[in-house]
Amino acid sequence: MSASPDPKPQGGLALAIATYTIWGLLPLYLMFVREVPPFEFVGWRIVFTLPLCLLLVLALRQGAALRAALRWPVLRLLMLSAVLIAINWMIYILAVQTGHVLATSIGYYMNPLANVLAGTLFLGERLSQRQWLAVALAAIGVSFLAWDALDTLWISLTLAISFSAYGVVRKLAPVESLAGLSVETLVLQLPALALLAWYAAQPAGSAFGRELDLSLLIVLSGVITAVPLLMFAMAARRMDYSALGMVQFLSPTIVFFLGLFVFNEPLKPAQLACFVLIWTAIAVFMWDLWRKRSADKAPA
Repeated sequence: MSASPDPKPQGGLALAIATYTIWGLLPLYLMFVREVPPFEFVGWRIVFTLPLCLLLVLALRQGAALRAALRWPVLRLLMLSAVLIAINWMIYILAVQTGHVLATSIGYYMNPLANVLAGTLFLGERLSQRQWLAVALAAIGVSFLAWDALDTLWISLTLAISFSAYGVVRKLAPVESLAGLSVETLVLQLPALALLAWYAAQPAGSAFGRELDLSLLIVLSGVITAVPLLMFAMAARRMDYSALGMVQFLSPTIVFFLGLFVFNEPLKPAQLACFVLIWTAIAVFMWDLWRKRSADKAPA
């Protein structure tokens, strides 16, 4: 009698697909809040995410998990993950609002390969020869950016490295997804409030309260922040990290087409070369995963 399939990878895959679809469509939401300065908007994201997380903790009776997340061994990791995700948010919003949507797409195309390397270096996962070929192709693509798109290379690299590192830390932290996100936003509350106070003291004042529609959209940032991050953290604990990274191609693909057809951003030759190489790398990696899973399912 054959063994029953492990349900965890299936649940993790569905969560990962939903997460990256939401993140792929995020630039459309950011279009409506482009009046808000990028760093002020990050502050509001943090402030409005915490109450939602705490309400969910109460509703789902995860108080014990939250208390466990506040213990020093876990809190130390969550403090690091909080800093990493804050950096990622700031660079992403700044890039979108300054017209560098394609640079963010390249960054999140790099991220799957960064996840692969992180899984190999820090999580003990092994790569096949084809998977190393995929990593090499992506590295060549990055070199094209360094050659002819140096002005936006820092955006792409920062997004890829910061989010890959965030995912590794969250995978290593022995904490439930909701409790972990609650602590991360709690850690960032004081810096966020200080940042918002600084903006409120400026002559232009705070963006929140200026217009009803804009204020409601800012409040919505808590939901848009918390829901996909929770799903991502759940997916990261249910599937191999390198496999999770490969699912991420969905998000930058959506962003790529938004950058071209909605934001009307010109595509540089170096960016096109980078896209082609990274798409090829993803195809090689996915083909290798498919071959391995087909071999595993084949009868002995």
